[in-house]
Amino acid sequence: MATGRVLITGGAGFIGSRLAWRLLARGREVVVLDNLSRRGSAANLAWLETSDVGTLRFMRGDVRSREDVEAACAGAEVVVHLAGQVAVTTSLEDPIGDLEHNVLGTVNVLEAARHVARPRLVIYASSNKVYGALADVRLDARETRYELLDLPWGIPETMPVNPTSPYGCSKCAGELYALDWWRVFGVPTVVFRQSCIFGPNQWGSEDQGWTAWFAGRALRNEPVTIFGDGRQVRDLLYIEDLIDAYELALADPERVVGKVYNLAGGPERALSVWYEFGTLLESLLGHPLDARFGPWRAGDQRVAVLDIRRIESELGWAPRTSVEQGVRLMLEWLARSAGGARE
Repeated sequence: MATGRVLITGGAGFIGSRLAWRLLARGREVVVLDNLSRRGSAANLAWLETSDVGTLRFMRGDVRSREDVEAACAGAEVVVHLAGQVAVTTSLEDPIGDLEHNVLGTVNVLEAARHVARPRLVIYASSNKVYGALADVRLDARETRYELLDLPWGIPETMPVNPTSPYGCSKCAGELYALDWWRVFGVPTVVFRQSCIFGPNQWGSEDQGWTAWFAGRALRNEPVTIFGDGRQVRDLLYIEDLIDAYELALADPERVVGKVYNLAGGPERALSVWYEFGTLLESLLGHPLDARFGPWRAGDQRVAVLDIRRIESELGWAPRTSVEQGVRLMLEWLARSAGGARE
């Protein structure tokens, strides 16, 4: 693996801080660019600053600012672009803000990579939301979950993107910009379409990071609201397994450049939001959860299970952590951090 400087935009967030910690442990120099606007980011940064290996440099800034991004990009051998607006609900309330964070911010990063850093690789973190509601995909509504009838391995990368929320649109646009900056300008980019990453350092909310939100409220014996009927299915991927994939890409950039990969738990780690994930929480905590049901939310997907065979085949990556093991580790972190997900 290369040993040069790594820039992580949004590096004080959930994924960014865990990635930064891993790279610092490898002795890497890590630059974190973050505006610290997301709840929990200051705590994650303070945790990163306790690392006694590697070299950490924090720059408080915003990807919407070209000047901030260019300053952070200077000397970067690798850029991991995680910063942005992350919730469908927020994008519905403020679509202009969503566009500014996720589209303008991404173009600023790509342009800084082109003109300032000329890195070996730019990783763009996308979302399963680019696939949209999958209205034309046949589903079976079973007692505890929805099932994909014709896609036993999940949604493949060849499925046409069809976002059904401003957030999905902005992440889709970011993908297209990232891939085009490779084709047109030679900026080496790869797109990872991610699905329901969970684990320590995730300060969840009702709008985003639902696994940590549910777990934190369950720890405090507080009610959770299930929007929809609770049978919607998500594939969960533990954070350290995600970072394993990032490291494989960083180790061999030429193999991944210009490609799109689903990066998720896949069918083996797919659970319905309430009837299966909720039951798992109840089993691990030893007490029932107080669940209340609300209306379906705009842009929600009945099933978001991704086909991960391409990344397994091409990078030799596979999830290693079971959902139960990962949830146990997340619960331990939440207990140490006074519930983590508290508003």
